[in-house]
Amino acid sequence: MATPHRTSSDKNPAKTSNAVPAPERSAAARIASLLRAASEKQQGNVQVIDADGERFEVPRVLAEIIYQAAEFLAEGRPVTVLPDEEMLSTQAAADILNVSRQYLVRLVDAGELPAEVVGSHRRLRATNVAAFKAARDAKRTSALDRLTSLSEDVDGYALGNKPR
Repeated sequence: MATPHRTSSDKNPAKTSNAVPAPERSAAARIASLLRAASEKQQGNVQVIDADGERFEVPRVLAEIIYQAAEFLAEGRPVTVLPDEEMLSTQAAADILNVSRQYLVRLVDAGELPAEVVGSHRRLRATNVAAFKAARDAKRTSALDRLTSLSEDVDGYALGNKPR
C-alpha cells in the first residue's frame, strides 16, 4: 500500500519541510512515465538492470506500487509504504488521514473505523485506514462535484454579472 502522507502543514507541499526536492520530483515523474508507458503497451514487463548489467524482472504488483509512489513523489507529496497487515497506532493512523488523534479515536469508538484493542491501546490495520481514506475522499469528491453542478446551474461562475 502506497499512500500519500500529509499532515495539516502539507496544504502546499512545496513549502513544507517534508517536501520532495525538485530533482527527485523530476526523476519520480520520469519513472512514473516509463511505468505508465509499459503498462499501456500491455507488456507488463518491467526490468531493472543492475550495475553489472544483470537484468531482473520486476513483478507486476511491485511495479504498480513503484508507479503509485512515483506519481505521488512527482507531485511533491511524501509517501509512506506499509504492508497491508501493518498495525498502526491511533496517532499514525490520524497522520495518514490528516485528522487529529482525538477525532480518529471518536471514529473508532463510533464504529466507523475498525480497530483492535491491545492492552489499553487501539491499533488499526493499514488496509482499513486506506479503505476509510479512499471512501472519505470519494464522498468528498462527489459532494464537490454536486456543489459545482449547482453553482453552474445558477450561473455562479459567470463573470461580470454580479453587483459588488
